[in-house]
Amino acid sequence: MKPSGDQHELYDLHRLDNMEVEEEERRQQDQSDAGPLLPPRSRDSSSMNAQSSGHHRHEHDVGSPKEDTDCDETEGETYGTPSNDSDRLSRRTLLKLDTILLPFLSLLFLLNSLDKSNIGNAETAGFTRDAGLDSAAINASMAWFFFFFVALQPVGAALGRRFGMHRYVPVCMSLWGLCTIGHCFVKSRAQLVGLRVLVACLESGFYPTSVAYLSMWYTRFEFGKRLGWFYGMGAVAGVAGGVLSWAVFRQFPGHGGDNDERGGDERGVKSWQVLFLIEGCLTMFVALLGFFWLPHSADSAWFLNTEERVWAEQRIREDNNGNGSRQQTDPSGDTDPSNGESSPAGHHGEEATHLHRSREDQHASFETDNDTDLESYQPLIRSSSPPSFPNSLGRRPATASIATATQDAGLTRLDVLSAILTPKIWWLLLCNILSAIPAAAFSVFLPMVIHQLSPRLSLTPAASNLLTAPPFAIGAVTLFAFTRWSDRSRTRLIPILWSLGLLLIGLTLTAMSPMDNYVLRYLSLCVLLSGSYIASPLTVAWIANNTPEPGKRAILLGINGWGNLAGVFSSLLFTPKDAETGYVRPFVATLVCVWASCAGFFGFRLFLISENKWRERLLSGWGADERIREEFDGDVEDRIIHDRLGRRVWKASGLQTFTEKLGMDGIRRGDEKMTFRYGL
Repeated sequence: MKPSGDQHELYDLHRLDNMEVEEEERRQQDQSDAGPLLPPRSRDSSSMNAQSSGHHRHEHDVGSPKEDTDCDETEGETYGTPSNDSDRLSRRTLLKLDTILLPFLSLLFLLNSLDKSNIGNAETAGFTRDAGLDSAAINASMAWFFFFFVALQPVGAALGRRFGMHRYVPVCMSLWGLCTIGHCFVKSRAQLVGLRVLVACLESGFYPTSVAYLSMWYTRFEFGKRLGWFYGMGAVAGVAGGVLSWAVFRQFPGHGGDNDERGGDERGVKSWQVLFLIEGCLTMFVALLGFFWLPHSADSAWFLNTEERVWAEQRIREDNNGNGSRQQTDPSGDTDPSNGESSPAGHHGEEATHLHRSREDQHASFETDNDTDLESYQPLIRSSSPPSFPNSLGRRPATASIATATQDAGLTRLDVLSAILTPKIWWLLLCNILSAIPAAAFSVFLPMVIHQLSPRLSLTPAASNLLTAPPFAIGAVTLFAFTRWSDRSRTRLIPILWSLGLLLIGLTLTAMSPMDNYVLRYLSLCVLLSGSYIASPLTVAWIANNTPEPGKRAILLGINGWGNLAGVFSSLLFTPKDAETGYVRPFVATLVCVWASCAGFFGFRLFLISENKWRERLLSGWGADERIREEFDGDVEDRIIHDRLGRRVWKASGLQTFTEKLGMDGIRRGDEKMTFRYGL
């Protein structure tokens, strides 16, 4: 229902009052002889401003073309701060995050990947044979592992959000490190499956919790490259695991070295036991460091000084509110008059005619737009203090689910329900599962694939593991290059499609290469691995960039974690019986899956373009007050919205009534608002 005439009048009076106050503050600021503007506002002021604006994370184009060029050249990492002091503060803060926090998080993921895949390295040294297991035990244990790992991803993400990264992850890591050591004593299939299930349960919440945590320290177009470094540790783990296995198997003569294919005998410790022991102890040691290393928010970041803590919080707030990167604010929240922006007094009237931008930069990715239309997609509101709306329904404006932008804990029931009922996540999930099969398969089975790829070479366990390093290294380098390109171009789906093209080429070459041409098959695997690790992290980056609420974002990342179902399929595809044929059948099946994934991502991009255009047409028929109300309250009633086929089905099926009983109030939040525009 649209606001009544009285409500319009109340809002107009309130807006005029706000404009007069802001104009007076701006005049006082212009007359003051104070030093250069400082980027951080006070924490209390920031908290109120962020709560009232709903933590919207969206991108916009402001300022002159020169400003845009500067931002692109530096990838948005100077945050558009004109003051030398501000620039130094921003760079210093980012440098500390990049050299202290990011490397430690990456180390955690490296160890996580090692403990997930080390069973494949151990098998080349005779793990199942020495433990008295049949050859299919590895595949069975991995199938059970991925089943529980996938099923518990949203649960793990919710627990991680509930208790916080700084507590949840170190505890889980310590326990799964202990389980890794337990592999040394496996004597039956039941014991192996039980240990893998325990590891799966403990690891299930690690990735979504860590990614959600990482997204709270970096702005949207800093995030992709950092996520690439983080996720790239999965490929680096392949390199490290291969080299470590080679060193261990060589160090223990008669226990998996080059002169002994058996990987151990009846005397002494087995080489694969040493491998499990080293990796398990290393995981537990680093996990204990995590209790002291990981801050739960910027306020508790031990490696930042007071000024840097305030700025670390403030820059994420500005990015959440659409004010970061290109707009300078003073401590009071007023726009810096020197940057070419209109004064605060003119914001409400001027910018009520613009469409709210998403967190992605659409001037690069929304190719169907005319250049003359770009101006109409600037953010709706840049003022740090949004107006208060008279709400006939008695509802408060939608807010985020946490008190501070960098806090690692906080979850509401609405976050969970909204995430589960988001159709786009299920579309992405299917694409993610199909595209992730190669990465999931080769993280575990590559040593065995290389060992059996050309049987006439009779590769030793040590040599097989050492030869896994180059393909994984190429995969890591390619991932870093693609995520950097994604951040610079400010688009996610185009790099994903190109990476899948690389993957298709590699799969085709590997499947078609003759069995006796080992060099060609090995080079084909290198091409294959170069495209295997890109789609998943860029999908995560898209979700994080287009989900303003941190709580909902964490649950969506957990649901997206069901993409690890690819591990179940890979364990069923790459079976011991296919080793004699060079795994041709699994490669062909994987090729079909990747083709389907490529079509799905392409269709998803077309859908987003269509959705953005539909919202643009809808808002073109709204007045300024309706747009502003939608921006802050998300409850503007419009027949066009309710006449959409999806809405009619939703209501007719009874799901609307059911969700209302669960607490869904019908208010649109974050990306659900008609003023939000999805990034590509």
